[in-house]
Amino acid sequence: MTTLITGGAKCGKSRLAERLLDRFTENKFYIATMQPYGEEAFAAIERHRKIRAGKGFETIEKYTGLHELSLPDNCNILLECIANLCANEMFGGEEVSDPAERIMQGIKQLHERAGTLVIVTNNVGSDGIFYSPETNRYIEILGRLNSMIAGISDNVTECVYGIPVILKGGLLL
Repeated sequence: MTTLITGGAKCGKSRLAERLLDRFTENKFYIATMQPYGEEAFAAIERHRKIRAGKGFETIEKYTGLHELSLPDNCNILLECIANLCANEMFGGEEVSDPAERIMQGIKQLHERAGTLVIVTNNVGSDGIFYSPETNRYIEILGRLNSMIAGISDNVTECVYGIPVILKGGLLL
């Protein structure tokens, strides 16, 4: 079962994603993709660690190369977040010809092996602001990725002001 959770910044995506995995007490992995750059990133990472404390997650920090991960069959995974992973693949130094395809390779592997896979992403690009060509490319690739992930997901939910809005499938709390 694969669930994609999307929404804007600070809208409750992480809280909802963790709740979806509350019923599992073992074999539970949190794949963290945020590279710690600057005080704001360190603060966000620390906030998420505190929220997850005592919930039984084994944290794996994986900033790029998601397809390289090897996890046990039928495990329960929270992957957070596709927007960070996309930025890391695009701007992390290694030249990647198609970041979306490289990320999808890893997503498909997780999707096929996991018992439950919950993926968090961000809704960017709907603000109507004009950006640099490099940022526009990022927004386009992330949008394409989100569409591909939604296509293979059983459930898609958007968080709006902390309220889950079901776009596809259901919500198994």
